[in-house]
Amino acid sequence: QVQLVESGGGLQRPGGSLRLTCEASGFTFRENSMKWVRQAPGKEFERVAGISPDGATTEYSNSVKGRFTIARDNSRKTLYLLMNSLKPEDTAEYYCARGPLGSDYYVDRGRGTQVTVYS
Repeated sequence: QVQLVESGGGLQRPGGSLRLTCEASGFTFRENSMKWVRQAPGKEFERVAGISPDGATTEYSNSVKGRFTIARDNSRKTLYLLMNSLKPEDTAEYYCARGPLGSDYYVDRGRGTQVTVYS
């Protein structure tokens, strides 16, 4: 059974940082591209960042490029999202997902972790 469990969300001021973590199980983590997606209240899902199975290739949405960094540790079956220079518009539920790069499609998604950036 595939499980993706996110953690690390919370409240933060603009300009602050947070690190999200996703622990994966139930599939061969090192063979899968992974991504972070988010959904703000009243808005559609947005693909935030993606990373190839070996971590060599990453991709970011224009809205977070230069501020967020996606990383993975295949030995720990863990995905990370380091978020710097947070803005109020980054407020959303953040989800870890298993799926190909360059696409909004995903096979599995976790339950999410809430990030709130407030002034």
